[in-house]
Amino acid sequence: MTRADDRKRNWFAKFFQRNPVVPVVRLHGTIAAESRPGRLNIAGVEPLLQRAFTMKSAPAVAIIINSPGGSPVQSRLISKRIRELADQHKKPVLVFVEDVAASGGYFIAVAGDEIFVDPSSIVGSIGVIMSGFGFVEAINKLGIERRVHTAGRNKSTLDPFMPQKAEDVERIKSVELEIHQVFIDHVKAYRGAKLKADDDTLFTGEWWTGLRGVELGLVDGIGDIYATLRERFGPKVELKIIAPKKPMFAMPRLGLSTGTLVDELSTSLDDRAHWSRFGL
Repeated sequence: MTRADDRKRNWFAKFFQRNPVVPVVRLHGTIAAESRPGRLNIAGVEPLLQRAFTMKSAPAVAIIINSPGGSPVQSRLISKRIRELADQHKKPVLVFVEDVAASGGYFIAVAGDEIFVDPSSIVGSIGVIMSGFGFVEAINKLGIERRVHTAGRNKSTLDPFMPQKAEDVERIKSVELEIHQVFIDHVKAYRGAKLKADDDTLFTGEWWTGLRGVELGLVDGIGDIYATLRERFGPKVELKIIAPKKPMFAMPRLGLSTGTLVDELSTSLDDRAHWSRFGL
């Protein structure tokens, strides 16, 4: 082969060489089974993960997480699906935490091979919480009579209009401890030897800054998605955002019923409560 042939071959190789492309899935919102804007669940996330992991030329999959938590079931399903697809397609998963990956948000983050945070990110909150309100005295003052008929002596557990019973609290606590253990086992399974503190420190439900998370081994390092991916895959790496597909035809919302308004207000307040726990 002549020198001219070498030059020609190098020219063609350089011309047709593609920059590495890393798919990015952004998971933002509280975690709940109900599908609506600002909510994360397996039904909405799974199609995005499928598209990301089936990009054959991608050297890795990046996942951005910004979630204060929510449903333990949906958190586990999403985290489990990330690992299944990563193992199936043999692609490393790099997780990047923005403001917060706490509780269920951290449960999902643990599925990554590496977790990167901002120094001021919030991580952890490895615990379980069930909360509500009691309106017994309120309805008494209003002269309202509460009528409840059940089949099964425990069917009215957590009814906010009935007095709280010690046996109900004990049973709820038992359920919380079981779910908490699932969370603990999940973190230990995927973080393993990376954890740098004992159980009494890590699994109390406490949350920490990104800097402290690195020290505890809950996350791997400080880094944003752009700098980290350039360092890993070169300065010409490209990020491809995997976003939900928009329907071709969408019917406009002409109005909301009173019931719908109340439901949306309730959902908004619930989401706000999740975020406000971390000052967000």
